[in-house]
Amino acid sequence: QVQLVESGGGLVQAGGSLRLSCAASGSIFSINTMGWYRQAPGKQRESVATITSGGSTDYADSVKGRFTISRDNAKNTVCLQMNSLRPEDTAIYYCNADVKPGVLFRRRDYWGQGTQVTVSS
Repeated sequence: QVQLVESGGGLVQAGGSLRLSCAASGSIFSINTMGWYRQAPGKQRESVATITSGGSTDYADSVKGRFTISRDNAKNTVCLQMNSLRPEDTAIYYCNADVKPGVLFRRRDYWGQGTQVTVSS
């Protein structure tokens, strides 16, 4: 089994910062891409930021210049530093990882339980 556990969500005023963390544990042979997704009320889930095992990153246009994704391959963790937060950033943020659980298992996406981020104005 593979588990992803997020932490760091909370309530912050506009212009403030939060740092989200996600740790993957369990049966892990390898992890390729890890990322953060979010879903706001009444909106579709969207990709916020992703990072490959080699360090290549991709950001949603709405967060470029404000958010930074990073990872520690040795610890199987991924973080999202969120600065200059805006009310429209309010959403449930989900950690995602493309995991191969073992040499005899196919790679597939795993998801965390989500953490609430609320930005007040």
